[in-house]
Amino acid sequence: MTRRRLLAVAALTAAGLVLAGCSDGGGSYQPKGDVTPFRYHPPMPAGSGPVVVAVGDMVCVPGSRVTVKRCRDADAADLARDYRPDYLLALGDEQYGDDGLADYRKGYAKTWGKLRSITKPVPGNHQYDVPGYFEYFRQQTRPPGYFAFDVKKWRIYAINDNCTKIDCDAELDWLEQDMAANPRRCSAIVLHHPLFASGVTTASGSDVARPFWRVALGHGADLALGGHLHQYERFRPMLLDGRPSPRGMTQLVAGVGGASVRPLIEGRARGSEAFDNSSAGVLALRLNAKDFSWRYRTVDGFNIDVGRQACH
Repeated sequence: MTRRRLLAVAALTAAGLVLAGCSDGGGSYQPKGDVTPFRYHPPMPAGSGPVVVAVGDMVCVPGSRVTVKRCRDADAADLARDYRPDYLLALGDEQYGDDGLADYRKGYAKTWGKLRSITKPVPGNHQYDVPGYFEYFRQQTRPPGYFAFDVKKWRIYAINDNCTKIDCDAELDWLEQDMAANPRRCSAIVLHHPLFASGVTTASGSDVARPFWRVALGHGADLALGGHLHQYERFRPMLLDGRPSPRGMTQLVAGVGGASVRPLIEGRARGSEAFDNSSAGVLALRLNAKDFSWRYRTVDGFNIDVGRQACH
């Protein structure tokens, strides 16, 4: 546990709890979950399956100033390691800056890089502005940056949704063929841009995710994980047109890996069931044989969202 985490917990326990559930006037929500002291083994998601942690939007430009809402990657990475995960799903925008591989070595490597051997990354939009992604993750991925892998009974699809940079028609063909050839009761897609999200408008999701959702829904996928929006948000199972449905995919947005969190300018999007942008945090999941469970916890000790859901 880092000294910074201890100080943050003390500060929020002393002051933030008084404001729980209220707006700060700038469009940010204070945590609505319960606060508990840090332990080296945080409360786990339900079940006995493999544990994965999932976050994106992770590391500031090296040398940036740490505040409550910015550059908390060291705290978030420490919390993730407390879960002793089997995998880290890095949801894009792993490193910010303009110094390429040097930024990864000076920034990411010192915090989230401690989990590199178990990391399954996808590229975010900033990875094409900041060279070095494919060099740093050369043991985990290679161009064009999409792949599939199994976690026990689950099939996971790591998607590169930067369609102005790669041939997404070829990627969609690959996704269709792999899902047809490898049917699973439980499956998930992992990509940077969420299809649905609250944000600077009431619907700030990205249509670049839509073709991948279409294929995944056609094969009965259960879960979509995304980042990009610097917040935590969970949506009820949704169809492509935004209608809630038991046949839809549950989407979890976890752009909270440390770089920053951002104000919610307008209201919540349709289907949003949980939301937090108080500080960085970690989404932990158990991928059980017939279902999945989740727990979202902030680096300042708040348990924001917990649940469990059966696969289709």
